Amino acid sequence: MRVNEIASGESQMARVVRAFDWSKTPLGPYASWPISLKTIVEATLDSNFPQAVVWGPEFTTIHNDAFLPILGKKPAAIGQSFADIWSEAWDEIGPIAAKAYAGTSTFIENHPLRINRNGYDELAHFTFCYSPIRDDDGNIAGMIDTVMETTEVVRGMRAQDILRRELVHRVKNTMAVASAVVSASIRHATSLEMARETITKRIEALGKIQNLLSRSDDGVEIGDVVMDALGPHLDSCERAVISGPAVLLSAEQAMGLSLAMYELATNAAKYGALSEGGGRILVDWAVEPGKRFTFTWQETGGPPVSPPSRTGFGSRLTKRIVAAYFFGKAEARYEVDGLFYQLTGSLTPTS
Repeated sequence: MRVNEIASGESQMARVVRAFDWSKTPLGPYASWPISLKTIVEATLDSNFPQAVVWGPEFTTIHNDAFLPILGKKPAAIGQSFADIWSEAWDEIGPIAAKAYAGTSTFIENHPLRINRNGYDELAHFTFCYSPIRDDDGNIAGMIDTVMETTEVVRGMRAQDILRRELVHRVKNTMAVASAVVSASIRHATSLEMARETITKRIEALGKIQNLLSRSDDGVEIGDVVMDALGPHLDSCERAVISGPAVLLSAEQAMGLSLAMYELATNAAKYGALSEGGGRILVDWAVEPGKRFTFTWQETGGPPVSPPSRTGFGSRLTKRIVAAYFFGKAEARYEVDGLFYQLTGSLTPTS
């Protein structure tokens, strides 16, 4: 650096600093600057890391190119008071600056600040260090702000935390359902072989819905749930008529409906419409104004059906457990033409 030349580099801010009339600022003409200030300014302007030199009791500011994104669309900050530049956040960062002026460095990670740099208030996050800098006599004359914006990093961390908590919730819920399935299957089985077969099939049904859940964080299409559960039981696509709008189910709703569909399809294959060649199943759903949700399963053309002699887990699952997931109720009627099952409720809790 030549003795009488300020900011010898060719960066954008170096050119701005050279052209600036410093005689109108508390720093005075460049020729009167202490060597320590000239040196730290030169080093800051040459740095590729966001930095700002803040000098004197008026907090006069000189920053480098890398600091520009931090400022956003704020007015030009060169030669201005750091307190005025960040007036909207000064109540919070002013005391930190005071500590630097008192000789204590402060390093803070992912610190939230409410700022206005683009014409509107926003919450941004920064990792920064305010470090004291000294004049030629060794006295503290200012500070250097070394900063990195971490807003996107913090948002990403929060999104990951939400996903982690959602995953934990899903796993716990799945384990609770699996435990209930195993317990109920054993309790209602008449033999060990029957229990083994029932548990295996029901756990397979749970596994299938987990595959669907893993494909999306937003929910599961009800059509996918229906086809995934019903498909293996159909020997012809003409055996089932499926209709309804695109509807996203929560993880709990998808899991509950999948198990209910498994029970309905299994019973239809053993005793109902799918046990004979002429039987058919009509499955439809609708979402009405006010988010009222209706799901209907209707069997036709099968053998005569009658209510079961005892109430098992499948019956409780379809009538009570799944209904709770949809904040509603369910009914099953054993009509002359086949089983009629209807679930009515809501996709979201109702007040």
